[in-house]
Amino acid sequence: MKLFDPHIHMTSRTTDDYAAMRRAGIVAVTEPAFWLGQPRTHAGSFEDYFLSLIGWERFRASQFGIRHFCTLGLNPKEANTPDIVDGVLELVDLYLEKEGVVAVGEIGYDDMSPAEDDILARQVEMAKNHGLPVMIHTPHRDKKAGTRRTLDLLREAGMPPHLTLIDHNNELTLEMVLESGCWAGHTIYPGSKMDEPRMVGLVQAFGPERIMVNSSADWGISDPLKVPKTAQAMRDASIAEEAIETIVWRNPIAFYAQSGRLDPAELEIPLPVDQRLLFEGNTVLRGQTPTVEMAAAGSDG
Repeated sequence: MKLFDPHIHMTSRTTDDYAAMRRAGIVAVTEPAFWLGQPRTHAGSFEDYFLSLIGWERFRASQFGIRHFCTLGLNPKEANTPDIVDGVLELVDLYLEKEGVVAVGEIGYDDMSPAEDDILARQVEMAKNHGLPVMIHTPHRDKKAGTRRTLDLLREAGMPPHLTLIDHNNELTLEMVLESGCWAGHTIYPGSKMDEPRMVGLVQAFGPERIMVNSSADWGISDPLKVPKTAQAMRDASIAEEAIETIVWRNPIAFYAQSGRLDPAELEIPLPVDQRLLFEGNTVLRGQTPTVEMAAAGSDG
């Protein structure tokens, strides 16, 4: 079965992770723009970051047979840094037109401050202007109130639910998100928050429609194999293969294909691997023999 991780920060991960993900069946990922773990000091630093997401990181993924898409936006953590927000939003508006950008995100709430209200609303408007979906981060503190506030803002802004992915759901939020008509993402963490058994319980209760799972793996303690591990947990719980495939493959494709920049038919074809290729003169190799596969191997059944 082919797998799609719809939320993972590969810039923070190693080539070993890419190789392990491909062996586990992951053939496509979406990487949302993220923060560094420390405040950025000026808006210009975002431009090189955005360029790397549509350039080098896309190439790096391809070297392991994985198709890489991204979402761009000013994350809620940095929406509270007034000196950079206007400059960053100008860049976001410019880079949303680039190939491989399949949504505005991740945007949303962190502290649920007035500044976050403003930046979220402005980026939702930007998504509407560009005809793109939005990928929404929900706060880890007071999640239920934050999710409700997010849905209220999106409704007032006129953002279509079918173009909206609300992420980081749990038992407190999933029902209200599905009732809103939005798509519902779930991040599976190692040793905290949502885990595989709880995700199995949600799928048994709500079914697969408009539901996705992701690893959100980044520079912190996280696991880039949480999508295949959750798929296996669902299989062990006797959830039907068709439902599992809907959650870990068909739903992410259906959502991000609404951007017009992700071709579902193309994703059914294995991505050839040719590590002899260079990107702006650079390679992922450090003297190793390049792998060349005209038809990438994988566990796509």
